[in-house]
Amino acid sequence: MTIAPDTAGTTAVETVHLASAGLAAAEVLAVARRGARVELTPEAREQVAAVRSHIEALAHQETPVYGVSTGFGALADTAIEQPMRQALQRSLIRSHAAGAGPEVEREVVRALMLLRARTLASGRTGVRPVVVETILALLNAGITPIVHEYGSLGCSGDLAPLSHCALVLMGEGRARDTEGTERDPRELLLEHGIEPLVLEEKEGLALINGTDGMLGMLLMALADLDELVRTADLTCALTVQGLRGRDSVFRPELHGPLRPHPGQAASAANIYALLEGSPILSEVAAAGSRVQDAYSLRCAPQVAGGVRDTIEHARTVAERELASAIDNPVVLEDGTVTSNGNFHGAPVAYVLDFMAVVSADLASIAERRTDRMLDKARSHGLPPFLADDPGVDSGFMIAQYTQAALVSEMKRLAAPASVDSIPSSAMQEDHVSMGWHAACKLRTSVENLRRVLAIELLTAARAVDLRRPLAPSPASIAAIDVLRRTVDGPGPDRFLAPDIAEAEARLLDGSVLAAAEGVVGRLR
Repeated sequence: MTIAPDTAGTTAVETVHLASAGLAAAEVLAVARRGARVELTPEAREQVAAVRSHIEALAHQETPVYGVSTGFGALADTAIEQPMRQALQRSLIRSHAAGAGPEVEREVVRALMLLRARTLASGRTGVRPVVVETILALLNAGITPIVHEYGSLGCSGDLAPLSHCALVLMGEGRARDTEGTERDPRELLLEHGIEPLVLEEKEGLALINGTDGMLGMLLMALADLDELVRTADLTCALTVQGLRGRDSVFRPELHGPLRPHPGQAASAANIYALLEGSPILSEVAAAGSRVQDAYSLRCAPQVAGGVRDTIEHARTVAERELASAIDNPVVLEDGTVTSNGNFHGAPVAYVLDFMAVVSADLASIAERRTDRMLDKARSHGLPPFLADDPGVDSGFMIAQYTQAALVSEMKRLAAPASVDSIPSSAMQEDHVSMGWHAACKLRTSVENLRRVLAIELLTAARAVDLRRPLAPSPASIAAIDVLRRTVDGPGPDRFLAPDIAEAEARLLDGSVLAAAEGVVGRLR
């Protein structure tokens, strides 16, 4: 891939070169979220063309081959004559584009398309090069098929979502342009000089038989959680100071040497660094007050550390899936075309569910810290609900209600999707992964986690401000300064929803975290 600086002065992927060897997670994110261009390498094109010759040879022999000269699923034993095979592939896409419900986000659809192109470019699926190139042409033109939330069972691939994408390749279905306006797909293709695809043997099946949707959502969730788990260390450090807690429990000798979970050690090191130089905590240490803080403060590294370790496990699964060629049937190196079950989404579904569990728990402990700052019996000198004039003002009382509502939903979303299975296709597909559903609920959970942390940020910043003239640590000052550019400090009650939205926006754009890291270095 080619790297070029973006307008923010960081690095961004300008062009992704799609080769037979596949993609890196960063390249998927660049295309899905930042609109990077994609080009098929000449070597990959040659490989795809060479493998296609095997499929064309099989298409002309008398022995039926699944996906090439037969029907699909429970109709796999039905032979299809040569004149009807284009119609077979076309009908497959039309019938399988049966999604329903809300539209899936643009970045999910772009990741879905790119990851399917990645598998097709591996030379294991037997499609013509033009199929891969047409997908890339849609991505580069900013044409986004409309895909619906419901339709995939996470087995036999993300069939319905991928079919909605394939339908647009044919000039059918529904799509949006770069501005998000729905337009006729054929009109959009012609506008960008893209010839609608006429599918040949096996190509319809190859376009829809993969775990690309659930994998794309996993990759994006991992990127978001990488940042949010560091943000949780920052909001925790602010809360420790707001509650006049103790920093001694975050000392490194209490973590790595005594309990060698790498995530725990990283989280403790982050919080300890963020608290360094805090006059609030120096005053606490001099007073020699409480011996121990509540679990939501003292055990923060154990929880956030467990989240980190789970992220790393999920990343391992994602990297393995990125290195996979998911299709059925698949073309082996010797040219043999054989059926398999690699389209089953179980490995991805399990970690998607696991990530929803740890996301909910990270939100839960943050909500408990927030509640503690609002309770005058437990906040060690702060006014009730951090109100300016308690009684007249309610302060952040209802902000905590919002947190509690978000956490409650996240706990429901933590119920695993992958333990469910509803047989389909006349019992031919009698066990499915529900990985797509696991991915969709994880995306909601990640969004809610960001909102929960935004409310802790608001609350802790206000609590720290109320400790004046004692100041927080330099890293905390830097983070609060960014927040205060758009959110005022303590004062009488005001419309609170915009403040919550602003705090969420500052977490989404990474500016609060970046300010703190500008003082202590990049957190682990």
